[in-house]
Amino acid sequence: MQVRDAPVPGRIFEIQRFSVHDGPGIRTTVFLKGCPLRCQWCHNPESQDPGPEIAYLPDKCIGCGYCVQNCPVGAHSVFEDEGGPRRHTFDRAGCTRCGRCAAECWAGALEVVGSTITVEDALQEILADQSFYQESGGGITLSGGEPLHQPEFATALLGRAKDAGIHTAVETCLFASAATVVRVGRVTDLFLVDLKETDETLHQRYTGVPPKPVRDNLELLSRSGAAIRIRLPIIPSFNDRDEHFRQIAELVSALTASRSGAFAPIAVEIMPYHSLGTDKHRRFGRSAPDDLPSASVDPETTKQWQARLRELGLRVL
Repeated sequence: MQVRDAPVPGRIFEIQRFSVHDGPGIRTTVFLKGCPLRCQWCHNPESQDPGPEIAYLPDKCIGCGYCVQNCPVGAHSVFEDEGGPRRHTFDRAGCTRCGRCAAECWAGALEVVGSTITVEDALQEILADQSFYQESGGGITLSGGEPLHQPEFATALLGRAKDAGIHTAVETCLFASAATVVRVGRVTDLFLVDLKETDETLHQRYTGVPPKPVRDNLELLSRSGAAIRIRLPIIPSFNDRDEHFRQIAELVSALTASRSGAFAPIAVEIMPYHSLGTDKHRRFGRSAPDDLPSASVDPETTKQWQARLRELGLRVL
């Protein structure tokens, strides 16, 4: 299988090696920037905007003023209160995201998140760990953000990985055109589908988009016999209700019925809420919803959710 490199570079914010949570075996996960959803509980808010962004970590700021000296548009200011420490302010609206401030911030308070990369350069990083994939049954996973938001780059990179004999997986919300799903599906061995919400009104409220394209694409993949694992982000007070679990079971049952007996059954995996994203929002000048849980979900609660899904007849990983 030969797939040409994408005509434009990909936009990513991280390449994570030796990952064990994004598909089978040891994997290299490439996190792509840009997402059409705005999930209220998003734990990777830096993935939403397709372009580079400036993260600001105030705890690291020492008030040196190098950002002020190097910013060409005056987006940074440092003030000194009488008898107090120097304070830094950042005008994000006026920032052009050139990154000069971060380049001169030796304290590490400012950081550019997001860069462009060619298919060839990404592939070289992936191939560096090929022996680990072979020994563990691992491979490459595209995550994000939303990989289907960059279909040309995603298809090219996945295709090159498959040409090299590497297992490919895509973590996706499936909010994309059917044509994109089919195109990426030709070079994808496993789809990790994040199912956010089963109620139509709540899905729109929590993610900012309607659920119908997601359902349609999930049915499309299922009928095609694609390998699918449904991942369930469960957030207390948002979607941890029993009705949501029952509707998940009904959906998976319907999908299973649409598949030939030769295809592998669809398993589900709970992704319990953790509170790490709350601090990330602040780094990018955003604020998380006030009603998000303040603490991560404990293991015992996760086990209870898993047990309930098994009671409903689901295969739970």
